[in-house]
Amino acid sequence: MTGKAKSSSDAPLESLLRQSGASLSVAELRELVLGVAAAPSALDPDAWMCLVAPTIDEASKVRLRALLDEVSESGGDDRAPAARLTALRGELEKSGLDGLIVPHADEHQGEYMPARAKRLAWLTGFTGSAGLAAVLKDSAAIFVDGRYTLQVRDQVDENHYVIRHLTEEPATGWITETLPKGARLGYDPWLHTKREVKRWRGACEKAGATLAACEENPIDAVWTDQPPPPVAPVVPHAIEFTGRTSADKRGDLAQALAKGGLDAVVLTASESIAWLLNIRGADVPRTPLPLSFAILNADASVDLFIDPRKMAPGLAEHLGGDVRPAPRDAFGPALDRLGGAGKAVSLDPDTSPSWALDRASGSGARIVHGADPCLLPKARKNPVELDGTRAAHRRDGAALVRFLAWLDREAPAGRLTEIEAAEKLEILRRENDHFRGLSFDTISGAGPNGAIVHYRVGPKTNRRLEPGSLYLVDSGGQYLDGTTDVTRTIPIGTPSAEMRRRFTLVLKGHIALAVARFPKGTTGSQLDTLARRHLWAEGLDYDHGTGHGVGSYLGVHEGPHRISKAPNRVAFEAGMIVSNEPGYYKTGEYGIRIENLVTVVAVAAPEGADKDLLGFEILTLAPIDLRLVDGAMLSADEITWLDEYHGTVRDALLLHVDVDTARWLAQATRLVETP
Repeated sequence: MTGKAKSSSDAPLESLLRQSGASLSVAELRELVLGVAAAPSALDPDAWMCLVAPTIDEASKVRLRALLDEVSESGGDDRAPAARLTALRGELEKSGLDGLIVPHADEHQGEYMPARAKRLAWLTGFTGSAGLAAVLKDSAAIFVDGRYTLQVRDQVDENHYVIRHLTEEPATGWITETLPKGARLGYDPWLHTKREVKRWRGACEKAGATLAACEENPIDAVWTDQPPPPVAPVVPHAIEFTGRTSADKRGDLAQALAKGGLDAVVLTASESIAWLLNIRGADVPRTPLPLSFAILNADASVDLFIDPRKMAPGLAEHLGGDVRPAPRDAFGPALDRLGGAGKAVSLDPDTSPSWALDRASGSGARIVHGADPCLLPKARKNPVELDGTRAAHRRDGAALVRFLAWLDREAPAGRLTEIEAAEKLEILRRENDHFRGLSFDTISGAGPNGAIVHYRVGPKTNRRLEPGSLYLVDSGGQYLDGTTDVTRTIPIGTPSAEMRRRFTLVLKGHIALAVARFPKGTTGSQLDTLARRHLWAEGLDYDHGTGHGVGSYLGVHEGPHRISKAPNRVAFEAGMIVSNEPGYYKTGEYGIRIENLVTVVAVAAPEGADKDLLGFEILTLAPIDLRLVDGAMLSADEITWLDEYHGTVRDALLLHVDVDTARWLAQATRLVETP
């Protein structure tokens, strides 16, 4: 992406703006379109045009499409990662720094980031969704978790970076061991939370070095074709999908603020702001987020800091008079005013950028560390949201079953590729009502690629689905009424005895978690062993969490609840949605994962119980491949669960698929065969 649009005659654009009644100048239009080009491709490629004028005629649309194509052409930075590393080191030397921490993060600490924020990928070549690099004068290291241990070695040059496990060999230890005494290690305070900064500072102190905040990110100075901030329309999310008005949500949170003696809470997570104000956007891939900051005041009013160019027609009316939009660069002065008035302000030390905490406290605000107040109410889906996600899963399940039936017909010939399979599944999902895009890039892994937990297929890695192998497909959709995420493992041809045994061990863990009943107050870390114990008994395991929260037409990965080995203090509550996805991965051969989404529900407790009980309602509707199930390994209760689940899938979807797919579904959901 170049910094400026290529020149062309302004006359047609001036005419377009005049005819459409737009208030933009030609220069402003060009800057707007540069931002549009920096945003992800939209399902409706013309959706952005409402930001030019509410009504655009067809001739003007043609001109705007041409302008977008023109500015989308990139001169490109064709330097290899090694050259980029050298350029960064030169910039660090000019800035008086001896190193830099480069996280996979943006100002909002979100999972998905705009192209402008992908500094780690630009520098190292690593494209995973979690990671960190530390660059010093004479050495550098990259840290990734267990999902990316294979991917990182394919993408990052080990001649220039030492590769470490993010949790087993943390970056703080490497910094303490490697950073020279007296050195200055830089960090961007917009990209790190206060807790993270505390850890980095401790590591530097142990090394006898200093941690230094950078006023400007050094990478931005050497990234010659860094994209501008994205510009995509921000639109209202209708009450028929949200179930509650923004005023009601704001009122509840404001009461809690006042009760706690707080004047305001600073919100820096875009998904929290989207939920609170019932708005959605398209600034980042796969999640409908409008990147923004906000301050919720104790009187239930909100100061919203957002690029005003992104506000679609009708948004101001939707927000109402108690929500005051302002440009993003007004965020700092607003924090200064809170401090100047001596206000008591809450910020989440786990999600807020260190910059915001430093600015607010430095201006005199009384800072109270507290969790983002939107997290729990956002996680507890209301009845309208739950009905919506059930409907979304029915439509999504029908598309997935059509795909699986198609796959059964096409794959045995051995000509089908991972890319072709992923594209077919997306085409089928696109036919659904309320579809707005994928909820993440489809993991379409054949054979050994299925063993890469967060594999992303590309032209260089694309494999055929070969007879005798396993195919793992993890996919999901974003719908106006819900977000889906489902994984199925399919045998291509006849699976080996080992594949069937290990698949069945994973299935036993999946069932154990699905049928769990637990008292209120139970956390996901307390349930995690249920999914692993059958694998553990045979010396097997998987290096990822068992379950993550899921949003309602928001993030496919949503906190604060989760199911994992890592300690989690957030107890399950009715209405939360979480995945159930144990797996097993044999490096270089195959991967297995079975994933359903479930929602937490109240269940009847036996007579004499001391505590109320919770359990899970399954949302996902898709058959589990019986060709991989060894019925002799299942208990009678496990067989009953699988037969009943398949009966539910069959009853829910038979009327929503074509005749041929219905026949396939009836066979795929037959009763489990036992010896």
